[in-house]
Amino acid sequence: MMKLIRIALSALLPLAPAATLAAEATYPVKNVLVILPYVAGGSADLLGRAVAKGLSDTWGRNFVVDNRPGASGMIGAELAAKAPPDGYTLLSTTSSYPGTVAVRAKLPFDPVTSFVTVAMIARAPIILAVHPSMPAKTVKEFIALARQRSLNYSSSGTGGNNHIAMELFSQAAKIKMTHVPYKGIAPAVVALASGEVDAIIASAAAVMSQFKAGKARAIAVSSAKPTPLVPGLPAIAESGVPGFTYENWWALFAPAATPANIVNPLNSAVNKYLGGAEMKQLLANEGAEAAPMTLDQLSDLLPKEVSRYRKAAQAAGLQPQ
Repeated sequence: MMKLIRIALSALLPLAPAATLAAEATYPVKNVLVILPYVAGGSADLLGRAVAKGLSDTWGRNFVVDNRPGASGMIGAELAAKAPPDGYTLLSTTSSYPGTVAVRAKLPFDPVTSFVTVAMIARAPIILAVHPSMPAKTVKEFIALARQRSLNYSSSGTGGNNHIAMELFSQAAKIKMTHVPYKGIAPAVVALASGEVDAIIASAAAVMSQFKAGKARAIAVSSAKPTPLVPGLPAIAESGVPGFTYENWWALFAPAATPANIVNPLNSAVNKYLGGAEMKQLLANEGAEAAPMTLDQLSDLLPKEVSRYRKAAQAAGLQPQ
């Protein structure tokens, strides 16, 4: 009897790798929901939808984007965190996510361990921009103006990446400004273009159309050096605020415990799409660059980013609420 059992087991063993490959080959067998926790129209929406379309084209299944804004992205993040880890619910979010986590005292899910990073989509410096009526045309002139009179700035919401970035800029420049939060980056940029606020610090993707329309003026970029992503602009760090750098990112996540035989092909498919002409052109138009990374490279993204943003929030005087 024991001999028969051993023979049966040995016959099954070679099938294990084939079963794994079969699971990879069959995903997805139905449409996939991509939760995007911000309003439509911003850079997160634009890039998230582009990647969803690329994955739809790759597999012939619809990757359906569902905008779930609110609580600076935490409503959508919670929905994704509590979804079954089967690959059929993904989260497309940005560097605003760790920024918001940094100023929340308590969340109904663990912001670090609830997700596995599937793919990095893109990275980009952010831009310090002002309304055209502002007399400041350089970083030094902006700082001088902020010391002379009260200035305000918009953001996508308290704890968002552009909120923390501007607070860190203000601290480094030794100025004070009034924060005016909005429900998403799109209305925050509209507020700048309409003159409701004096300034914003945001991605090129978010403000590029207003530059082209003459409704906003770019002053400098947040990269350590000038970048070809936004040609013609000096770096803030070289224009009066030494050492100041900041970077946006956009990435795709899945609920923790999503199997490797789903996460692996997703990562490969996104990375392949990022190298295509369509995505390269889109990113070039939006002032960002593709950032394909392996799963090993992404394994500590959230722990590192949440820790960094918590330190940044503390330095900016933002108390967890």
